[in-house]
Amino acid sequence: MTTNGTKPASQEATDRQSKVDELLSDNEKTSSLPIDQDAEQQPTPDFESSRHAPKESAFKSLGLLDRFLAVWIFLAMAIGIILGNFVDNVGPALQKGTFVGLSLSWAFLPDKPSLREGLILVGIARCIAMVLIWTSLAGGSTSYCAILVAINSLLQMVLFAPLALLYITIISRGSASPISYSTAAQSVAVFLGIPLGAAILTRLVLRRVCGGDWYDRVFVRFISPLSLIGLLFTILVLFASQGRNVVHQIVSVVRVAAPLIVYFALIFFLTLLACYKLGFGYKVSTTQAFTAASNNFELAIAVAVAAFGADSEQALAATVGPLVEVPVLLALVYVVKWVGKRRGWKD
Repeated sequence: MTTNGTKPASQEATDRQSKVDELLSDNEKTSSLPIDQDAEQQPTPDFESSRHAPKESAFKSLGLLDRFLAVWIFLAMAIGIILGNFVDNVGPALQKGTFVGLSLSWAFLPDKPSLREGLILVGIARCIAMVLIWTSLAGGSTSYCAILVAINSLLQMVLFAPLALLYITIISRGSASPISYSTAAQSVAVFLGIPLGAAILTRLVLRRVCGGDWYDRVFVRFISPLSLIGLLFTILVLFASQGRNVVHQIVSVVRVAAPLIVYFALIFFLTLLACYKLGFGYKVSTTQAFTAASNNFELAIAVAVAAFGADSEQALAATVGPLVEVPVLLALVYVVKWVGKRRGWKD
């Protein structure tokens, strides 16, 4: 007998053990019941599956304008050519890897000095715009590409005019229309210097007046699409002014396109191979390859028009540049992604 209605310790232990046995028995009965199909089909959070979920591709991460850049450029080219051929007087109204490029221009166009000079202008103008898009689509390093673009922009303002003079006037002796250094330098200053100065002034003034936070969050996001819109408008105007020449001189267009295709592919794969052999990762190598192969055809066309005239063969040759560059480099985006995946090329 126990006092004060309390149970002995042995009895309490026995009661606890019996309760445990009852719980285990209930669990076994529950586990033997058929599983509800609806409950089975309900998704449950799985950390392992979420960890291995595919990441969003670089293509999908781009905005609408950037994602379909090639489409917009082809449309701008087509509209420009249509305007140039079917709208009267639109042309006159609108007119108001360098050693490799030089070698290929001589190899493919030995009897066409004017076309050769236009091709040389394309070869010495390094790309500072669309290369960012190609790098993003291929999964390269956009930050590294931005640094290369800034360096190339500064180098072009200093070196484009003397290189044009060297390759066209000095090396290509006997040229029917040698380029003027002052004309080339002025064209580069207007085409690159004015936008650069405006950008620096805008940044300094607005950040001081409106604050850095407003500048980064509001102004930069507002003005970012304007660069691509300006590029498309430039292409439309250029092809509208050269539309008749592109259609009526199709043989010259094909002759200029051939060395350009060889140039883009050769420079791209040589640079990619060199970076791979030197031990660089996929992102850096891809970025370097696209930077080396791309060209600033807008600058080349601007200089060709200023130096030789809008109806010149030099301007026609420079206009062929984007016709070839856009599809070739877009194809190289898929090629380099396939190569990187096949070889397991890591960053």
